[in-house]
Amino acid sequence: MTQLTNLEIGLKPAPVDPTLPTSSPPAEGMVWVPGGEFTMGADDQYPEEAPAHRVAVDGFWMDRFPVTNAAFAQFVDATGYVTLAERTPDPADYPGARPELLVPASAVFRMPRRGTPLRDIYDWWIHTPGASWRHPRGPQTSLKGLDSHPVVHVAWPDVEAYAEWAGKALPTEAEWERAARGGLDGAEFAWGAELEPGGRHMANVWQGEFPVQNRGLDGFEHTSPMRAFPPNAYGLFDMIGNVWEWTADWYQDHAAIAHACCTVDNPRGAHDGERKVMKGGSHLCAPNHCRRYRPAARMPQAVDTSTSHLGFRCVVRT
Repeated sequence: MTQLTNLEIGLKPAPVDPTLPTSSPPAEGMVWVPGGEFTMGADDQYPEEAPAHRVAVDGFWMDRFPVTNAAFAQFVDATGYVTLAERTPDPADYPGARPELLVPASAVFRMPRRGTPLRDIYDWWIHTPGASWRHPRGPQTSLKGLDSHPVVHVAWPDVEAYAEWAGKALPTEAEWERAARGGLDGAEFAWGAELEPGGRHMANVWQGEFPVQNRGLDGFEHTSPMRAFPPNAYGLFDMIGNVWEWTADWYQDHAAIAHACCTVDNPRGAHDGERKVMKGGSHLCAPNHCRRYRPAARMPQAVDTSTSHLGFRCVVRT
């Protein structure tokens, strides 16, 4: 007997749910972030997070973890790529800079030996010659035991180069925040209303008085390996804490795209600039300083600058 199709017997195909993926993951280790509408930003935290506003993004695939040292090493081995922190700066790009500073270097966090006012970040951020993704805490350190930790000391050109090699892209700020919230629209943290629900540490952040006392109650003084903390509801790990993450958007005030009357679809940052938006906070965020271990938090980052607490993850758009 000939089998009739749905159309031949008058049945309509089931509508496609736009929040569901229409294909399998484009690469190993990626998870689907459903599209939808959510409240981006916050009105009751740091000024740069306001105003809170409604946006909508299309669904996309995202790396389950930040790009690790092992994954970045594969990229470097395959391409011979040299990161900005490993290159000698061109004096023409930094007129007036002291010659001793024009060497391969990156910014490394160093805990001050004494109490210090929270005014000058150079009390704890040290321009360190020889620091790079291969030497994350300075020239005498290595990646031994850190394969599954997030790669750090990567500037914007470095993450762009990796993403192009991998056939991926960097998320927009809105995509990143949608992913970090895990469907909890309006929640302060990626897992709910409390930083440590029931006393449980949910992310690698600073415990104690920054920058002079790190009690390490979550088990880590520096970066942490993948799966050290629970994933959010979308199955994404370390969207909060551990390392800040680059996004594709040029930094601008939220007011430039927020509309009180309506939802903004797939918003993008400014058309150009010198600083990109970074999201998520890091292991250096503390209750007394940089309380930015929240999905709404955001900071500008110079595209030619790398640090020991900034990494990234990639997306694939369908």
